[in-house]
Order: sequence, then structure tokens, then C-alpha cells
Amino acid sequence: MQERSPSLLDELEARSIAILREAYFRVSPLMMLWSMGKDSTALLWLTRKAFFGAVPFPVVLLDTEMELPEVYDFRDELAAAWKLDVRNELCPPEASIDPSLPPATRAAARKTAGLRALIDRGKYRGVIVGIRRDEQATRAKERIFSPRAPDGAWDVKRQPAELWDVYHTDVPDGHHLRIHPLLHWTELDVWRYTQRENIPIVPLYLARDGKRYRSLGEKNITNPIASNAATIADIIAELESTTTSERAGRVMDHEAEDAFERLRTGGYM
Repeated sequence: MQERSPSLLDELEARSIAILREAYFRVSPLMMLWSMGKDSTALLWLTRKAFFGAVPFPVVLLDTEMELPEVYDFRDELAAAWKLDVRNELCPPEASIDPSLPPATRAAARKTAGLRALIDRGKYRGVIVGIRRDEQATRAKERIFSPRAPDGAWDVKRQPAELWDVYHTDVPDGHHLRIHPLLHWTELDVWRYTQRENIPIVPLYLARDGKRYRSLGEKNITNPIASNAATIADIIAELESTTTSERAGRVMDHEAEDAFERLRTGGYM
């Protein structure tokens, strides 16, 4: 796999910073989701660069109360160190979620319901999310400024073109935009950038007793993978040779062929 040069990382950084500034000046009110994963933490780092050390909008955890303990600890430590306006949005119980969904998918859909409630209450017109196109096939179809219906639904067939980095930021009342500043990054890009910038990470990403988390999700629907990568350099080397999916440890991705598609269409991140 071809290694990204420092100049290419600089280009990725510059484009993401431009997207963040565009979102801030054209979409209001605005907030950012933070899962404490490597992607959303790198996105926070980029946001602080974009706004000279500050994050000028709320940072939200959609909390199912099922995050791993190390994730909550990381949130509290970094929120204090970076002076973040962190807000905790408790998600509805699983009993209130569509019973036709497979079990793990149903558990994940709690975050969709929590986000919908948060948007309704705060009247947010923009939600910044740290997803990437290479993460999952459905996400490969996304736009950087992605319009969503009042219920959060995503219509892949009715997305505006984004030619020459011209973004459509106007949406009807009650609708909102999902904004994706990392859409053009890869998993390896994020890790190389994290290493270069010395960005903090949740320790669960590093191998312990032959296992590590490649993707962080709730403890009831995410499993660690077999790995001996105990440093970020080890992770990068491992990813340069692996053919295993990044989401291999996500239970919902193995339940039904259309499980993730149903989640995304219904408003999942």
C-alpha cells in the first residue's frame, strides 16, 4: 500500500479545516458528535487548529450508557484539558426502538433516536460527524454536506453535486445537514496523522494480551480483534498489510446483509 507523504497529510488537513470553517460560517446552530474514537478525536484536533485552539460549538456524546469505561475516562480527561463544551445526550431505551431490527442493529439504532431528539430540542441545522468513505460501502455514497429530512432520513438518490468544492448549505426549515470533514480520509491517513500530531487516543486501540479494538463501539455490540500492535507505529504497519475490514469487530455488521443500510437510511451516523 502506498504511503502518504507529509505533503499529502498537509493537504488532507487543509481541506478538512476549510470544510470546518465553511460549516461554522454558513450553518447555525451547529454541533459536533464525539464518540471518543480515533476519527472524531482527530476531527476535534483539526477543529482546534481551524479556530486557533478553541472548539466554538458544543461537542456531544450520544450516550447509551454502554460505552467502555476507558472511553468515559478519556472523555473527561480530554474535555478538561481542551476546555470543551461537552454535552451528554442520553439515548432512548432499546424497548422504544423498531423491534423488526436485528438485536445488535437495534441497540445501535438507539443513537439515531438520541440524535433525532437532540436535533429537535436544539433546532440544530448542522451536525459535524467524523465518518469516512472507506469505512463502509454505504458511507462511500455520502456527500460532505449531506442534507437530511426532519426525521434524519438520508435519501442517497437526492444528494446535491459537490463539484469544485462548492457546497450546498441551505436546507428547508426542520431539515438539517450532516457535515463530514473527514470523508476524504482513509483509516491509515487518520493513524498517520494521529502519529504525526501526537493526538491522544483511547488506550483500547493498543494491543493488550494479544487483542485490541480496531473500532470503538458500545461494549454490548463491539468486540476486540486479534492483534499485537502495541503502538501507533505497529497499528500503521498492521493496516498496511491487512485485508480485514475495519468494522470486523462490530456485531451489527454481521447480523443481516441490509442491517447497516437500514440504519443509515433511517438517520444513523
